[in-house]
Amino acid sequence: MSTGENESGLRKILDFTRLGSMFILMLHCYFYCYAAFHSWKLTLPLTDHILKNVENTGLFHHFNNAKYIAMGLLIVSLLGAKGKKDEKQQLKGLIWYMVVGITIYFASGLIFFLNVSPEKIAITYIATTVIGYLFILSSGSKLSRLIKVRLSKDIFNDLNETFPQEERLLQNSYSINLPARYKLKEKVRNSWINIINPFRGLLVVGSPGAGKSWFVIQHIIKQHIEKGFAMFIYDFKYDDLSKIAYNWLWANVGSYSVIPEFHVISFDNLSQSSRCNPLDPASMHDITDATESARAILLGLNREWINKQGDFFVESPINFLTAVIWFLRRYEEGKYCTLPHVIELMQVSYDELFPVLNTQPEIEVLVNPFMSAYQNDAMEQLEGQIASAKIGMARLASPQLYWVLSGNNFTLDINNPEHPKIVCMGNNPEKQQIYGAVLSLYISRLVRQVNKKDRLPCSLVFDEFPTIFFNHMDAVIATARSNKVATTLAMQDFSQLRKDYGREQADVIVNITGNVICGQVMGDTAKVLSERFGKILQEKESISINRMDTSISRSTQLDYAIPASKISSLSSGEFVGMVADDPHEKIKLKAFHAEIVNDAEKLNKEVAQYKSIPAITEVSQEQVTDNYYQVKLDIKQLIEKEVGTLKRKTDN
Repeated sequence: MSTGENESGLRKILDFTRLGSMFILMLHCYFYCYAAFHSWKLTLPLTDHILKNVENTGLFHHFNNAKYIAMGLLIVSLLGAKGKKDEKQQLKGLIWYMVVGITIYFASGLIFFLNVSPEKIAITYIATTVIGYLFILSSGSKLSRLIKVRLSKDIFNDLNETFPQEERLLQNSYSINLPARYKLKEKVRNSWINIINPFRGLLVVGSPGAGKSWFVIQHIIKQHIEKGFAMFIYDFKYDDLSKIAYNWLWANVGSYSVIPEFHVISFDNLSQSSRCNPLDPASMHDITDATESARAILLGLNREWINKQGDFFVESPINFLTAVIWFLRRYEEGKYCTLPHVIELMQVSYDELFPVLNTQPEIEVLVNPFMSAYQNDAMEQLEGQIASAKIGMARLASPQLYWVLSGNNFTLDINNPEHPKIVCMGNNPEKQQIYGAVLSLYISRLVRQVNKKDRLPCSLVFDEFPTIFFNHMDAVIATARSNKVATTLAMQDFSQLRKDYGREQADVIVNITGNVICGQVMGDTAKVLSERFGKILQEKESISINRMDTSISRSTQLDYAIPASKISSLSSGEFVGMVADDPHEKIKLKAFHAEIVNDAEKLNKEVAQYKSIPAITEVSQEQVTDNYYQVKLDIKQLIEKEVGTLKRKTDN
């Protein structure tokens, strides 16, 4: 026990042992330098008698016997020595210091071979031996000042933050499986990122260059095509993802019982683009479809309205556009129910437009507020209600958009078992605000049609999801799971989503997604994900140094498995995340921090062999222009016809 009495007794024993070491060394020097001591008259009969008795013990039978014993006792006395700890003390220097001392201590016997007087030999020998002895004593004492324990050299805590990950390959008819490797302590192990239930939603996050498309999204597209999924791809930078889907489809047509059609919607490449009417009358069964379409396109054009839904000057334009859409849907069985015709009809003067709209009883309740304002000459209020919709929609009035939106080469029920489709919609970063609004309408109509029972499994892949607006994405992730609709949302940062969708809706989308794969991100996104991944048991150690002792403390505590700082410093191709499982396929190790393994050479060969998406038809500028003016003519004739009918009724 560390009591004062015990420590005092220990010090006395050590002092006595060291004193014994010195005494034996003195006897050694006295014995072998006896001639010099005798000449100095430093001998006595008593000491001679004692020395004779000691000699009889065999202590001096060998020259170094006494030196060995003296050194052994010195080492024993040094074992219990305690000195003030010194962080600057280096073991290497102390060892050299001790080696020099031992060398001098034992090599001093060579002095006896010098051809000089016994007195000079005695003085030199004793001095040299004592110097060697003091070197050993000094270095041995300083060893007790050495800090024997060194803290871990893992300054970034990398090894402590490793944890076991799923190493099994878990596959099913819908799974996405990404090969990876991870570190567990100091070993690199192979693992698998098994997204066995993609219908619970997949969030792919990462700053530009993190490797979202190369390491994750292209594998999602390929593996779902291999498993016979119908597919929709929002290709922000057309045709990066579309080319992969096109080539992989024709390499895996055997995966489908009915070979799917491949369609592209692109407003910049009309020869590759199919024509599709998102307001197809056959898919618009009641006025709520028109309302959803109006909301999708106006909120896509005016992102600042997203957080103002419910306001008078937001809902009024939506109601007005709803009325126009539904009028065209009911007019002659939807003959002119296309977005270009809607845009042109909205530009008609109020004198002609309101009476014509009022002929349709189903939209009378929507048109009445505008009619009242017009009849009461409240033009400022009327313009405030309608002008924002007219101005926004007028930005879409281009011949290229009219060409794509006014035809109908295919329908948006992409997971129809009899007519499956893979549809790629391309945006243009330079025109994303205009194109994004139209694509938002396509997506709104498409999702309503795929989220039905008894359809093929369907994969919806959104690259750069915040660049388009879809009002009920959280509902799709929450409810479409039972209808086998897998949703993949790729984005650079959660702040993008909050900016374009509003904080509340963005948080719901992020929190409702079951699977997360995240590359390098910063700030709040890294913090949110770090908390989502949870904590693991980690070892902590500390060292406390005082005058007499060094105290080492080791403990375990729960800490973040993947800290925000770690997520902020991920390399390209390195991802963290968490997967969701099924009741029938449990995954205990859901979290991962791994590097996804791509066979770069194989992938580059595949890319080099990819064929470009072919042109489906030759579209001349004359055709596009003629179509543009035909839409205008259709609306002009419609108005003339209906206005003429109203006048005849009035005259009668």
